[in-house]
Amino acid sequence: MGGLQRFEQRLENVVYGAFARVFRSAVQPVEIAAALERECDNNAQILSRQRRAVPNDFHVELASTDFDRLSPYDSTLVKDLTDQLMEHAQQQHYVFPGPVTIGFESAEDLSTGRFRIKSRAQASVTSNSNLTRSRRPRALIEVNGTEHPLMPPGLVIGRGTEADVRINDPGVSRRHIEFLVFNRDGEIDIEVGDLGSTNGMLVDGHRIQRTHVHDGSRVKIGATTINVRVVDDEDPHYPGATGV
Repeated sequence: MGGLQRFEQRLENVVYGAFARVFRSAVQPVEIAAALERECDNNAQILSRQRRAVPNDFHVELASTDFDRLSPYDSTLVKDLTDQLMEHAQQQHYVFPGPVTIGFESAEDLSTGRFRIKSRAQASVTSNSNLTRSRRPRALIEVNGTEHPLMPPGLVIGRGTEADVRINDPGVSRRHIEFLVFNRDGEIDIEVGDLGSTNGMLVDGHRIQRTHVHDGSRVKIGATTINVRVVDDEDPHYPGATGV
């Protein structure tokens, strides 16, 4: 019995055939499972002979009628789709950059029985930095929904445990880049430099070894984009600012 057949049988056993009845003339869960596997296959990036990086964040867009039918079972379906995708990844030697997430959305332009999948690589990010917020930093980096203050002397970004900010992206080296931060005459000056990484870095779309960055600069390493922000100390949207 193939993986998708086992998935369908396991899913139907969990809800006593409810899926088969509800989805008789609409989207079948096994179709979504197969499409998720294809999404990984089509977006796999070679890391080595035995390892390929694939997306880990998936959004399944459905017609409103299918979305409404699915809603009562979405938590069960997400768990089983995730298990099925993990099994497929293990068989194909795929590597996820972070936890697998699957979400469902309604799309007005889709008719009943049709769906589409959008995916992206979303690396998990952790901080090993000993820098504290005892004084308000005036700069930060944003990485996959996380914020990390930039204060002198700076931060090392990479995949290894020695990095100040760890990004679990297979395309990121153990020590990939370094942000250097200087206070010069009351103004903040930020540089970013490659630390001899395998894949290099892009700054605002250009491959560069070392350069100054400013508010709004985008630094890409592997499949991960790092956004640089420079803000006023009293910015109400900045962590640690007055009133927050």
